[in-house]
Amino acid sequence: MAVSANRLELLQIADAVAREKVIDREIVLAAMADAIQKAARSRYGTESNIRADINPKTGEIRLQRLLEVVDKAEDYSTQIPLELARDRNPDAALGDFIADPLPPMDFGRIAAQSAKQVIVQKVREAERDRQFDEFKDRVGEIVNGTVKRVEYGNVIVDLGRGEGIIRRDEMIPRENVRYGDRVRAYVYDVRREQRGPQIFLSRTHPQFMVKLFTMEVPEIYDGIIQVKSVARDPGSRAKIAVISNDSSIDPVGACVGMRGSRVQAVVGELQGEKIDIIPWSQDPATFVVNALQPAEVAKVVLDEDAERIEVVVPDEQLSLAIGRRGQNVRLASQLTGWDIDIMTEAEESERRQKEFNERTNLFMDSLDVDEMVGQVLASEGFAAVEELAYVDLDEIASIDGFDEDTAQEIQTRAREYLEKLEAEMDEKRKALGVKDELRQIDGMTAQMMVALGEDGIKTIEDFAGCAADDLVGWTERKNGETKKFEGLFSKFDLSRVEAEQMIVQARLAAGWITEEDLAKGTEEEVTEAEQEA
Repeated sequence: MAVSANRLELLQIADAVAREKVIDREIVLAAMADAIQKAARSRYGTESNIRADINPKTGEIRLQRLLEVVDKAEDYSTQIPLELARDRNPDAALGDFIADPLPPMDFGRIAAQSAKQVIVQKVREAERDRQFDEFKDRVGEIVNGTVKRVEYGNVIVDLGRGEGIIRRDEMIPRENVRYGDRVRAYVYDVRREQRGPQIFLSRTHPQFMVKLFTMEVPEIYDGIIQVKSVARDPGSRAKIAVISNDSSIDPVGACVGMRGSRVQAVVGELQGEKIDIIPWSQDPATFVVNALQPAEVAKVVLDEDAERIEVVVPDEQLSLAIGRRGQNVRLASQLTGWDIDIMTEAEESERRQKEFNERTNLFMDSLDVDEMVGQVLASEGFAAVEELAYVDLDEIASIDGFDEDTAQEIQTRAREYLEKLEAEMDEKRKALGVKDELRQIDGMTAQMMVALGEDGIKTIEDFAGCAADDLVGWTERKNGETKKFEGLFSKFDLSRVEAEQMIVQARLAAGWITEEDLAKGTEEEVTEAEQEA
């Protein structure tokens, strides 16, 4: 290759590359100029400041060496004295550059190969920039393409004006594709990378199913039906929760379609993945019951703090509710966002009997009553001595077989027991060094103060530094399961709101905040709530 090569051929090559790679012709010409500059430096010295220009209309190549104007030149390959520079340009000044034309040159084999590498690299960079700019705003869309090649289970897809990748773990299990196959996928990420793929596709993403239903169900596309959540075991089974904004339209029926035509179109695209279409409900219990279909549910018990729900099913429904290898309950948990515990009616009856016995023994020991009285109190729904101590006396007296005197005696014994327990705990609290100042906080008991002291919290300032999580515990959801962490006050009947109120009182007492701060914070919260509404 030589600088004197056919100019028309040079422009034709630039045009062909620009069309093939779908990039601007100017970018290709700039890459060629960079390649010529690199080859020229290998000829005239790498320290030389050489510039190559290609005329985009004629294809003429101009090669120049730029020399910096200095007072006294030390390196004549990069500098020129001011006196000589003014011989060429009378207006030359220190710091300017004088262009020194270079003669046409022939490229050797190595220089030509190096120039080719530069062109390929520059064109590839331009192509990647163009792909990124075109697809960066298409995240969340479904695209169609052709399988270009398969590398170690990863599928490279030709998208026409770009190249995407479906990684092995984003492919539906046991799905085989070959070169030339048409494939549809969801764009879940577009990243600017120096090498490798930039457009990341998925066929297992939950939103892929949502987009497929949007294409098949006009009511979803029009916003009449909303998809609230999706849970997938790709290639095997999925659950999708839907709700209609129009009471006259059945969301489940609309998604299923006439004779199942709509849902079957999605199933076919997902390699036979079975899809349960679930009616969404704002009520967590109803939603969980719906999500566990086709299993029948006898009863549900919610623990909202732990985001856990206990589901009781008939004995013969247990395997159906759990599903093969736990699939049904796992998908239901992912769909609803609740951790689901399933037990049979027999298991629940056994647990209730155990709790009943524990409460009976508690009342027998603390109130010094016989087993029959303890059982009666437990069967009436009393779960703690505190309830008996502070409940309205008439509620105890209304129990069959009890009169007002009996009720009064039970309540007196309950209060005496709590006073004795409080005194014991107070002695223990003092031994732990917990300060009396903590008593000024509403709801603080000696038992709570002992729990604080055992954790090293002994003053009002120590307590002011606590968070609600420290007191009532917290939950973390990971891999579809919810794990509950105990707090210092978890064994006490204390809500998160009550814990937060106790901490606020401590911070007020410690001088960390003022009443004005609280009032200001409340006003801001109200304003935010109104804006959200």
